[in-house]
Amino acid sequence: MFDIPCVILCGGKSSRMGEDKALLPFSSKPTLTQYQYDRLKPFFRNIYISSKVDKFDFECKIIYDKEDNVFSPIIALKSIFDELKNEEKVFIITVDTPLVKIESIEKLINESINSDICVAQTQKIHNLCGIFSKKAKDIIEDMLNQDIHKVGYLLKSMETRIINFDNDDEFINLNNIQEYRKSLLL
Repeated sequence: MFDIPCVILCGGKSSRMGEDKALLPFSSKPTLTQYQYDRLKPFFRNIYISSKVDKFDFECKIIYDKEDNVFSPIIALKSIFDELKNEEKVFIITVDTPLVKIESIEKLINESINSDICVAQTQKIHNLCGIFSKKAKDIIEDMLNQDIHKVGYLLKSMETRIINFDNDDEFINLNNIQEYRKSLLL
């Protein structure tokens, strides 16, 4: 078991999908969220879902995004660090990356020792699949005061370690129906 909490981000608009991807069925589970939650829960001390509302029909701990009308992972990260203020580091993953292997998560955790943020990279950097230190909280607050909502900006503002992985399919991000269908076949 990993000695840090895990937070699954589920607060996006899903505009490219055309419906709330967090609620799409996946594998043998009724929703993608429940699939991620059940899959990751045995490996973490605590597991949470970050969302604007409770839209889930299974028992889970929710960290609510503080801003109702703004969809931003930076706001979600602020809410997470406000809620989990006693945690030094948190593993963050989006609901729409259901194929990330536990071994890859373990590698990210192990490689995060001397960094504030440690994220995965394949053909691109996966900004929201990695370990985030609570040191990010002050920078996040400054970013929000300046109306900056780019996770890449946060990564450049901190001691960030980027870990390369070979399998791009493992980090597939289900942004549209084609990617969703592809993931069901992998």
